[in-house]
Amino acid sequence: MPQTLSNIMVQNVTTVGVDDTVEDVECILGSHKYSCVPVVDPEGQCFGIVTSNDILKFHRMSRNAKRVRAWEICSHLLIEVSPSLSIKEAGILMIKNKIHHLVVSEDKTIRGIVSSIDLLEAYITANPS
Repeated sequence: MPQTLSNIMVQNVTTVGVDDTVEDVECILGSHKYSCVPVVDPEGQCFGIVTSNDILKFHRMSRNAKRVRAWEICSHLLIEVSPSLSIKEAGILMIKNKIHHLVVSEDKTIRGIVSSIDLLEAYITANPS
């Protein structure tokens, strides 16, 4: 099993801006088949994360996707971690915080993203029998 997140993280992360509309966010999630996307401020710093669950909550409120901005619906329970974090420590963080995604950053720059599915895949690959 790979030891650190740098071995399993998805690189080249697509982000959205804080002022992008929910409609824009939905287009990005749908076109890439993502379950989440980090929200960044104008300086490129992580502000939050929009998950498919946030989109579902948004639509239950019957709000206008062309007028509401990403910053208004994003989850602020965002945990940024180092690429050198162990897979085990990442799993513990996800379980403790009841989240499914970690943003991997270094020097205030997003380097990747790791999902609970990525951790599960790494475990199964390392333990095939």
